[in-house]
Amino acid sequence: MDSRPPISAVIPTWSALRYLPACLSALRAQLGPGDEIVLVDNCSRDRAGAWARRYAPDVHVLELPENLGFAGGTAAGMRAAGGALLLLINDDAMAEPGCVAALWAALREAPGAGAAAGVLSFSRRPSVVASAGIRFQRDGVATDLHLGLAVAALPPRPAPIFGASGGLALIRRELLDDVGGFDASFFSYLEDADLAWRARLRGWGCVLAPAARARHVYSATSGQDSPFKQRLLGRNRLRMLVRCLPGALLRECLPAIIAYDAMALGYAALSGQRAIATGRLEALRELPGLMAQRRAIQARRSASLGSLARWIEPAPPPWEALRTRRRLADLLAP
Repeated sequence: MDSRPPISAVIPTWSALRYLPACLSALRAQLGPGDEIVLVDNCSRDRAGAWARRYAPDVHVLELPENLGFAGGTAAGMRAAGGALLLLINDDAMAEPGCVAALWAALREAPGAGAAAGVLSFSRRPSVVASAGIRFQRDGVATDLHLGLAVAALPPRPAPIFGASGGLALIRRELLDDVGGFDASFFSYLEDADLAWRARLRGWGCVLAPAARARHVYSATSGQDSPFKQRLLGRNRLRMLVRCLPGALLRECLPAIIAYDAMALGYAALSGQRAIATGRLEALRELPGLMAQRRAIQARRSASLGSLARWIEPAPPPWEALRTRRRLADLLAP
């Protein structure tokens, strides 16, 4: 531990007190005296911050006056953190022994990487991967890498990937100083994919640390198919694409992006899930502001189009996406 920079573990929480004791206990066992835990209480209904002040006095508690979501809460924690390395972990995740050390080992051995991604497994099925970072598809979908894969089938050594999930990642402070942290306006969902794109645009890499694992209660806060989640996913998807994809890559991906959104809107009409369309309409109304953000982000691009294009994977056919969705539902079933 003496040979690595200090770590600030940032944990945004909202009404998830039932998971916090296990989350904090698992982290404490892996952090050193120069490290810190920053708990960001997003105005929790269960007063998680007050609980931590009383029962976890070693934790730096940041109580927000309103719920800023995962993106806003994490961004606030990043600003308050003092470590040269920032460990992001969900409040409903429990780091397995050796998780932090494996994240640091992977990041240390990849000097061009700004982040290392850990492996989240399903809490009820810990032998199955819930997320091992982020992959990006030609249809504009940023999704969990290796979802549904057996943990035992993961690569045996650290490997380059597109980006790290905010649920379990170790990030260099230098990356955040260069590209900024999570965009708080995203509130929740895809803020990590947006950050991964901004990091890639500046030439930062990311590595998967397959030995860094945590058990995660998947979609514990909002529910897998809630209207709230569907609205934010639709809105933030378009925000990310407009802000982050260079023009040449956006033009190349545009037919697949349009086809995906057309299918999503058709599904919304047939199923009555209006939130799918509402989120996209919100993003379209924001287009002038998003274009201004795009110009600022793209003006700082230093990575070549070829180095970025290699991370855009083919989009699966609709029936394959449906099969993955059903597989996820099975994994989440009691």
